[in-house]
Amino acid sequence: MEIVVVGLSHKTAPVEIREKVAFDPSRIEQSLQELLALPAVSEGLIVSTCNRVELYAVCPQSDVGIYALRHYLADCHHLPFADLAPHLYDLSGEEAVRHLLRVASSLDSMVIGEPQILGQIKSAYGHACETKSTGPILNRLLHKTFSVAKRVRSETAIASHAVSISFAAVELARKVFESFAGRHVLLIGAGEMCELAARHFISHGVSEVSVINRTFSRAQKLADSFNASAVPFDHLETALARADIVLSSTGSPDYIVTEKMLREIARKRRYSPIFIIDIAVPRDIEPGVNSLNHVYLYDVDDLNGVVQANMLERQKEALQAEEIISAEVVQFTAWLASLEVKPTIVALRSHLQELSRQEVARTLAQIGSLGEADRQTIEERTSALINKILHHPTRILKQMSMDPDRRQYIDTVNTLFGLQGESGRS
Repeated sequence: MEIVVVGLSHKTAPVEIREKVAFDPSRIEQSLQELLALPAVSEGLIVSTCNRVELYAVCPQSDVGIYALRHYLADCHHLPFADLAPHLYDLSGEEAVRHLLRVASSLDSMVIGEPQILGQIKSAYGHACETKSTGPILNRLLHKTFSVAKRVRSETAIASHAVSISFAAVELARKVFESFAGRHVLLIGAGEMCELAARHFISHGVSEVSVINRTFSRAQKLADSFNASAVPFDHLETALARADIVLSSTGSPDYIVTEKMLREIARKRRYSPIFIIDIAVPRDIEPGVNSLNHVYLYDVDDLNGVVQANMLERQKEALQAEEIISAEVVQFTAWLASLEVKPTIVALRSHLQELSRQEVARTLAQIGSLGEADRQTIEERTSALINKILHHPTRILKQMSMDPDRRQYIDTVNTLFGLQGESGRS
């Protein structure tokens, strides 16, 4: 049996292609049943996210399975295969295992270290379990996948460096304030970036958040979403005087906060530190503000610099994650390969034990009367002899389980001992 994967991702297909092959969540169980109904597939899993669609399967023959999966992906979405084929990739065996471990550990994500993909794979596995489309091989692989992803997050710092603008703002603020406890955040603007940053600050212990916007109703709506307070726009200077951290992101063509305004505010604040993040383009904060004592101003380019530096740090951590994955791939593929030789080992042992039992029974019948102790001794000695005979071929078969030519050894043993009917072809 071989593990195979067929799919496409943000690396191989634009969004207009990915959206056409995305699986409808409400029909995912039906799609799994259709996948399992393919003659070439014995176990199946569907992973469908905004950035990737992948079919994982266990197949008796990898090439036949890959062909079936590639065409199924096109047929089930009513797409011409010729249009879809250039965007597809396929992997089998060890490389398919490695791919899944890398995907779950977010090494193949658009943003290395992002946590969402692991949850999405767990959800996909949950649907597969409900449909019973997975079996012993994919079940073991998925449990291995979850443990490896956990190792990567706990043993590396791959997710510890901010790679979003909103979270980079929090990281920069921590360089000014050792603790956010008792600190007041002021948001100028009510857009998505302000909301994301506010939620990051709140999760890191900020005590109070205020929202100010030219349209008060929008400020009120955003403030209500995370238990903050809304401030009328004409109270801007008063709000600035109370704030420790200011994040501004509006569409204003002119500066909202000027150097002159903040100079007076800084005096009223008795020059206590104020950290200002301007992520607006055009900028909301006059650059001269940065020349004032105890005022720390960062713009979107500063934040992008942090993001890029942190991306490099995540890439360094990814190298350590790759080492963890490589070791785990070896362990899993060794287990998978052992499944192929196990039926032959079991059949060989059963075959010789049955021959031994028949010969012992025939011999004891010819000898006639023997004491129970003597009969037991003969049976034990015969069993020990069978174990000695089996020791070397069993050891060799286990060693050859990782050999690409293991099928040749298995077939040879089956032919020599006439085991085809007993061990089958795994």
